[in-house]
Amino acid sequence: MKNLNDFEEYAEILKVIGHPVRLTILTGLMERKSCVKDIWDCLGLPQATVSQHLSVLKNKGIIKSKKIGVKREYSVEDPFVKEILQILIKESK
Repeated sequence: MKNLNDFEEYAEILKVIGHPVRLTILTGLMERKSCVKDIWDCLGLPQATVSQHLSVLKNKGIIKSKKIGVKREYSVEDPFVKEILQILIKESK
């Protein structure tokens, strides 16, 4: 049986991914790894806004970045979040 600390962590993750912009970023990253420019081009948001959301996700360990040349490529790292996103993506089709 899960304990309260497990559910507190789940609740924190759900709060972080529950923001519409972050949820949009994450569902896009599930389809393909992307750099910041690709993300803000796709969303039509300022780079600073996208970078701020990516920072929140990265600090929580939900995404990771890999430096490729001068760019950073982002991908979803957390298996729990991947599972949630797969369910959401499947339900939205």
